[in-house]
Amino acid sequence: MSCWMPECPALSMCRGLAALPITCLERAKDLKTRLGILLHKPELGHGIGTSSKLQLGSRWRDSSREVLEWRESFDQLLKSKSGVTAFHTFLKMEFSEENLDFWLACEDFKKTRSKTKLASKANRIFEEFVQNEAPREVNIDHETREITRKNLSGATSACFNEAQAKTRTLMEKDSYPRFLKSASYQDMTKQATSRGTSKRSHT
Repeated sequence: MSCWMPECPALSMCRGLAALPITCLERAKDLKTRLGILLHKPELGHGIGTSSKLQLGSRWRDSSREVLEWRESFDQLLKSKSGVTAFHTFLKMEFSEENLDFWLACEDFKKTRSKTKLASKANRIFEEFVQNEAPREVNIDHETREITRKNLSGATSACFNEAQAKTRTLMEKDSYPRFLKSASYQDMTKQATSRGTSKRSHT
């Protein structure tokens, strides 16, 4: 069936796609790819060229290995962008994502070079996460909170170190073990393991 035939349904589809802005089509393709990789759906490989399949397969293998590495240590999880995303999603379900958000804000804060920006960022982070009754107050002790408050008077890249360390320890001992036992992570590890087994059986 050819698109030049007036009554051809494919012609209508072609025209419909052509009428869409290029940015919409690009965003749709990008979203499909991102979701496919995140959810580890191999059907995204269907209908593409051999070269693309090989490249996508490589990404799957890397992703599978990465998912399994998250259970090795909390550090391994935090080193992985997709690991941080998965952990953040889990924390949101537990209504405790402020701990990770604070940790990430501190990591970004340490990269700040301008003294002016350092001071303004420090105050913003303190007001959002550290001070008493902050909008997204993290669970740290009074002593650590006061030490952090005093550090603001001469803000340096290390002024949140103690508070960040306490929050990290809390996540590692409390939220991280629950994440590893969660149904979502268990499902991801099963998929990663099955792909690894399938790969070995075909070699």
